[in-house]
Amino acid sequence: MALSSQGTALITGASSGIGAVYADRLARQGYDLILVARSQSKLNTLANHLSNETGRAVEVVAADLKDKSDLLRVETLLRSDASITVLVNNAGVGGVMPLLGSPVDDMEDMITLNVTALMRLAYAAVPGFVARGAGTVINIASIVAIGPEILNGVYGGTKAFVLGLSQSMHHELADKGIRIQVVLPGATATDFWSEAGNPVENLPQEIVMSARDMVDAALAGLAKGEVVTIPSLHEGEKWDAYEAQRQTLSGLFGHSTAAPRYR
Repeated sequence: MALSSQGTALITGASSGIGAVYADRLARQGYDLILVARSQSKLNTLANHLSNETGRAVEVVAADLKDKSDLLRVETLLRSDASITVLVNNAGVGGVMPLLGSPVDDMEDMITLNVTALMRLAYAAVPGFVARGAGTVINIASIVAIGPEILNGVYGGTKAFVLGLSQSMHHELADKGIRIQVVLPGATATDFWSEAGNPVENLPQEIVMSARDMVDAALAGLAKGEVVTIPSLHEGEKWDAYEAQRQTLSGLFGHSTAAPRYR
């Protein structure tokens, strides 16, 4: 299933890395863009480049989504602009340090951006999509959503939230014409690692994917109709088996008595 050939894509965290690649790819697919990030200068540079390269209309919104007033401005835009047909919830921050080595205020900020802002933007976009009978939400999670031991536990918890929210959104909205996709990148060559305190150059390079390849794979997964896309997982049938087992297990919890092993 291909993306619509019309409309506007609003992309958060759009000034560099994964978000900037999404901006490039969606513009080349015929989408006008609204690019959201903190840096006005980076956004302007990218917008000028993409507009010149693709001929698409590109609007920029400088906003820190951890700031409530900035977040509300973007929410208002999602509610009021009926041309928006795609939301790419990409903005986020990571953590690589152990829990006990991570300041709790930094962890709270991570939750504000990775969980609260993402959730509120989805809530702002979806009612309009439902009213118009079409729309796509792409939420960027991480492989730590299913492997929370890999990196910082709060980071893993935020991405597990994104995965769970996305699966629930798909369950509720698929029959209303709304596409939901959650993308679980592995190690990707972006500024994420430096900002989290461990530059990507320190990682084994055989596990690091370029942002271009990651986004191209994610968009291919969207076109295939995937709800969960894991670009670095070569054995896709293993996810299918995992998900089938999860669905089976979730139907086994409805008992009024405790399991015999607890008696």
